[in-house]
Amino acid sequence: MKHEEEKPQVLHATNHYLYYPDEKGVPPYLAYGFRPIFLLLAPYLVISMILWGFVWSGVLNIPFMDNIIVWHVYEMLFGILTAGILAFLSTGLPELFPGFVPLVGKKLRNVVILWVLGRVSFWFIDITGVYVAAFFNLAMLCYLIWFARAAVLDKLQRHASLGYTMVAIFIIEAWFFAAMAGLASTDAMKILKIALGAHVILILLALRRVNMEAVNELMEDKGIDDVYVSRPPLTNLAVFTIGLFSVVEFLYPQNSALGWLGLSAGAAILAITSDYKLQDKFILNQPYVIYLSLIYVLLGLGYAMMGYSILSNEVENITHFRHFITSGGYGLAYLMVMIIIGWIHTGRHLTSNIYTHLMVGLIVVATLMRSAIAFYPEYSSQLYLYSAILWSVPFMLYAKVFFGFLTAPRADGIKG
Repeated sequence: MKHEEEKPQVLHATNHYLYYPDEKGVPPYLAYGFRPIFLLLAPYLVISMILWGFVWSGVLNIPFMDNIIVWHVYEMLFGILTAGILAFLSTGLPELFPGFVPLVGKKLRNVVILWVLGRVSFWFIDITGVYVAAFFNLAMLCYLIWFARAAVLDKLQRHASLGYTMVAIFIIEAWFFAAMAGLASTDAMKILKIALGAHVILILLALRRVNMEAVNELMEDKGIDDVYVSRPPLTNLAVFTIGLFSVVEFLYPQNSALGWLGLSAGAAILAITSDYKLQDKFILNQPYVIYLSLIYVLLGLGYAMMGYSILSNEVENITHFRHFITSGGYGLAYLMVMIIIGWIHTGRHLTSNIYTHLMVGLIVVATLMRSAIAFYPEYSSQLYLYSAILWSVPFMLYAKVFFGFLTAPRADGIKG
């Protein structure tokens, strides 16, 4: 009887492997899209964040960038986003669309090289110029949109919102590079604030899919007889309020109405956590439910605290509170995707332990420290540095726990 119950689960989980490319000699680290990305992204995040921490604390100077703040925001948004999108799409699309051929082997290697070239062109932008960085980075995002075309062209439009949001982000990134090259007169930082709103929208849309897989997988492992459903209206309301906040911030940044919009966006994001309250079973004590809900809490706090700052005429604190969104919600969302995919898609059960607790806890603590600069500006240098170091530790722990999985064949013997 047990064997009959497990069989549909195995078939459902491996449907896309029927279309796995027949390429010989594919090493494990190129056997599926998330593997090389996570192997590169974790150390890149550690190195980048520590470097930026040294810069903001005054320990290190980066002379080759004319506008360090703008380029810092750009890289932490777009540089990381393209890696995250590649991992998410190359892992999820073969499951969402039967017949979709997974990206593996030489093709995967070439795409990863394109992402690396984008990062190299960024760090050496003073030597190679804005146009080279624009070419590699826009080419990467353009490829990802083409790769996800099945979602946009799907007649049922089940996941088209992901594709449309990516197109919007591509336009925003092109607009940013045009501004930095002197081809557009718009202030680059204002463009990046619009970009952040679009990125948060994409994260919320992706989290709906991640939640559906992770929470239901968790409940099945725990023998919890219920079904988790991420309701579109709650996410759609959050998407609407975030989009409205971003547009008003771009057009009327001094308008007090922006404060109320920030509070409404925060409330709408927090409302999504009500999905975790199931009709028959209590799951709010499950570690992964707590982990995932903290993403919404941090994102919601970011928008709410920005709104509060505007209404309190303390606009100088908006930058600090925006880090609830970037360092907090943004960073934790990436970490959770890396952890969940690292377990499930290497043929293992979703597991929580002292390492996962530490990883999530340190992201939260680092975010609180970074945002605390608003209240303790006299300690800004120390808080910049220590929060950056603490934020980096979870990704060091990720390397310790998951790199062995990412460089070895799946534990269940299946390809990928």
